[in-house]
Amino acid sequence: MSSKMMFYILKRILLAILTIWIVITVTFFVMHSVPGGPFVGEKAISKEAQAALEAKYGLDRPLMEQYVTYLRDIVTKFDFGPSLKLRGRMVIDVIMDGMRTSAKLGLIAAFGAAVVGITLGSVAALRRNTVLDKTIMVITTAFVSMPSFIMGSFLLIIFSVALGWLPANGASQGGLILPVITLALYPMAYITRLTRSSMLDVLGQDYIRTARAKGVPAKKIIFGHALKNSLIPVITYFGPMLAFIVTGSMVVEQIFAVPGIGRQFVSSITNRDYTMIMGTTIFLASLIVIMNLVSDLLYKVVDPRIEFD
Repeated sequence: MSSKMMFYILKRILLAILTIWIVITVTFFVMHSVPGGPFVGEKAISKEAQAALEAKYGLDRPLMEQYVTYLRDIVTKFDFGPSLKLRGRMVIDVIMDGMRTSAKLGLIAAFGAAVVGITLGSVAALRRNTVLDKTIMVITTAFVSMPSFIMGSFLLIIFSVALGWLPANGASQGGLILPVITLALYPMAYITRLTRSSMLDVLGQDYIRTARAKGVPAKKIIFGHALKNSLIPVITYFGPMLAFIVTGSMVVEQIFAVPGIGRQFVSSITNRDYTMIMGTTIFLASLIVIMNLVSDLLYKVVDPRIEFD
């Protein structure tokens, strides 16, 4: 590994740490500036009991002291504290439990979307302006335009309610099939369109025409040059998309009752569970930052001519 690449990785790691710190800081102070508190909605709770709960979780301390303590616990112990609503449970344990389902759901959907999207995009580019190309573009445009909650509800009504082929509950056996399809449709359609436009641009380059003129086999031109170089925009999109989709789509997990991290994040906001909101936000931000770094490093693998600055 060259010194230039080492310096680039170190610089990106420092920027990632700075980004995560900004996310923690902004989320912490914005969350505490909202009127009310996590125990305001408790039924039949006296002011004394509310004060006791705030003292138990350290919410009665000065805000800056809470902030410094929270940062110290994250850095030294990777401790996000206890959940304020799920009594007796630590935030990190809840996140890990939810990630077991969300990671499985997201990884299948993300890599399925990538494989299908790259394949369809390549076929559309190679069959430009044919009926097949136009059909693929119409279908992918529809999937890109349709929100996930509409698509999820549609699939739920058709395959669970009307036909009864698949379970509606994401926690049951086979219950992840519809959520996976719902999560995969938008990125699959976007990757298809991205691959098609990128490949058409590559196929019009001078070196492709030169290779054809020299009699290089069509398969080598397509798979050795065109497809490989057209994947760079896809890699740019795939990193953040994978991070988002693995942490679980909040809407999709709500629709199909999937016990994942996205559903837990929604309930934490509704319940004003400060520590759970902080933990899930930091986890999502960290995953996005890491996947962005991985995407940048993959550029060098796909195209060795790329230099790190």
